[in-house]
Amino acid sequence: MAFSFITWGILVVWYIWPELRRQSRAHALRPLLLLHCFRFVGLSFLVPGVVSPDLPSAWALPAAYGDIIAAALALLAMAVVKSRLELAFVWLFNLWGSADLLYAFYQGNQVGLEPGQLGAAYFIVTVLVPLLLITHALVFRLLLQPGNPEVSRRSSRTSTSG
Repeated sequence: MAFSFITWGILVVWYIWPELRRQSRAHALRPLLLLHCFRFVGLSFLVPGVVSPDLPSAWALPAAYGDIIAAALALLAMAVVKSRLELAFVWLFNLWGSADLLYAFYQGNQVGLEPGQLGAAYFIVTVLVPLLLITHALVFRLLLQPGNPEVSRRSSRTSTSG
């Protein structure tokens, strides 16, 4: 997981964030929300043969259903981007999705989750979860900044030079 956090972090800092900050919040949110629509993959924690039969249901059930709820909230938030409901739905999605991932870490420690119990779903936890957490941080950053300074600077330069 540490390698994934480092690698995704570099990718985000060098390539993703510079592009997102040039866009309006609504446009910058779309690819981030779209990524989280794939969280339905977390349902694989419930599929026999994908995960070990020893995978504790105390971890698998909240992880799987928390992910599908996060995916549904991401879809809903995408549907209302650029409307009056945008901020409320994006906040709801981001708070739920972040809490769901952090709870999975906490619950994994509580139940003594072992990597072998995840079977093929180990890929989700080691590769995708770090990206999802990083993109939740990006969404929080977009939500908390008062406006998009880069877009504002560009528009003011255009209006003063024209």
